[in-house]
Amino acid sequence: MESGRGTGLLLLPALALVLLAAHFLHAGLWPVAAVCLASIGLAGVRRPWAARVLQSLLVIGAIKWTLTAAALAHMRAAHGQPYVRLLVILGVVTAFTLLAAFVFETAPLQQRFGLDRNAPSRGERGR
Repeated sequence: MESGRGTGLLLLPALALVLLAAHFLHAGLWPVAAVCLASIGLAGVRRPWAARVLQSLLVIGAIKWTLTAAALAHMRAAHGQPYVRLLVILGVVTAFTLLAAFVFETAPLQQRFGLDRNAPSRGERGR
C-alpha cells in the first residue's frame, strides 16, 4: 500500500499544469491547454516514462513562464508602466512550476514511478 505522501506530492504538478493550462487558455491556445490538462492523467501511470514526460512538460512550462515574464515586463517598461510586481508574481509561478518538476526526484515518487535506482529491477524481483 502506498503512503499518502506520494499522492499528496502529485498535487503540486497537477496545480502547476492547471496554471499553465489557464495561461494558454487565456492566450486562446485551446489545444495546448487541453494537452496540459490531459497530461495530469499521467500521474496515474506508474511508469518511469510517465514521470519523465510530466517533468519535461513542467520544465518547458517554467521556461514559458520565464519568457512570458520577460516579454510582459519589456512591454510594460516600454510604456512607462510598473513591472516589478509582475516579475515577482511570475517569478514565484516559475519557481513553483520548477518545484513541481522536482517532486519527481523525491523518494516517494521515485518509488511510485519505479525511478528508484536502489530498488531491484523488474527482472530481479522474482529471483
